[in-house]
Amino acid sequence: MSNPVLDNIVAMADELRAGADDGETLGRLPDDMAKRLRQAGLIRLLQRTKYHGYEAHPREFAEAVMKTASIYGSAGWVGGIVGVHPWQLAFADPKVQDEILAADSDTWQASPYMPAGIAVPGDGGYVLNGRWQFSSGTDHCDWIFLGAMVGGADGKPLMPPRSLHVILPRSDYQIIDGSWNVVGLRGTGSKDIVVQNAFVPDYRVMEADKVIDGTAAKEYGVTETLYKMPWSTIFPLGITAATIGICEGVLAAGIDYQRNRVGASGNVIKDDPYVLHALGESASEIDAARQHLLANVDRVWDLVDSGRDIDFATRARVRRDQVRAAWRAVRAADEIFDRAGGNALRMDNPLQRFWRDAHAGLHHAIHVSSTTYHASAMASLDVEVPQGPLRVMI
Repeated sequence: MSNPVLDNIVAMADELRAGADDGETLGRLPDDMAKRLRQAGLIRLLQRTKYHGYEAHPREFAEAVMKTASIYGSAGWVGGIVGVHPWQLAFADPKVQDEILAADSDTWQASPYMPAGIAVPGDGGYVLNGRWQFSSGTDHCDWIFLGAMVGGADGKPLMPPRSLHVILPRSDYQIIDGSWNVVGLRGTGSKDIVVQNAFVPDYRVMEADKVIDGTAAKEYGVTETLYKMPWSTIFPLGITAATIGICEGVLAAGIDYQRNRVGASGNVIKDDPYVLHALGESASEIDAARQHLLANVDRVWDLVDSGRDIDFATRARVRRDQVRAAWRAVRAADEIFDRAGGNALRMDNPLQRFWRDAHAGLHHAIHVSSTTYHASAMASLDVEVPQGPLRVMI
């Protein structure tokens, strides 16, 4: 299958590698790198063709993210997260779609979706306040999706809880510089966001439950298979694809480093059967993670394309395998790094950056395995999974 964006990423690989050190120092993607990623079309892969997007199969999106992350982890991470937002925007109110993309189809949108704000209903919309963490790539975005709880005049969530995804222009929020000082994925610039008394009109508000269960897409008459895909399949896809891609970077950097390395005892590593065993096993594990993730996406696509509804048990199984793919890849990356000796720790060795980034990727909430495995096991036994933490992000 032709993937012109993937070709563009391959063509700019040397530029991504060259800009990685600057990204680490700046704590965000360098401006030139963001500009080149914009030109490459990475963020438009899941965007409507109406706004000069590709409306690509999500497999193509995942493959492009993995390739980017295998070259520079932070660039792949930003691509995987920011690249999902045009997908959700496709089933938002057409008015906000036009506001964001009609004049410039390369306008990037940030997040996060964690409901860290309070939205108080008013005349024609909501008044929003809050502070959010982990807004990846936010310096290069002009709009943002934010999670919020509907609240009362006292600033506390109303009961029963009701969660929203609200969409704001850059003029309505503040990026907190200095809020991203971390050991991994430093170049993602995943900074804090603060909103103070911003008015959000109704047409820029999406009900979180309707986004996650697919009702929002149905209400706007969306017919394309891409935009009928479950949120719990598409949202984690970019994050896990980036994590696996970073592990592919560990593998490539590890092989490159071991090629001419001589061990402390004077042995040539290419003759060390123990290191070779670890490299071979790890390479297979990382590839298995890639294939598992892509097969998941293909399976769900085929079901949606055939007109089937995706039930909870299927969504839970897909999330289980997606989470497992990320953990499998990172554990394999550990085996590579652990056998690379002390010089692998030096900051001028790219192997250490890929290794740090891989572990940082596992810390995203989407990769929490406990509740996901629990819920998928219950569903497989035909046990009703209760509302609450076990159903979050499934």
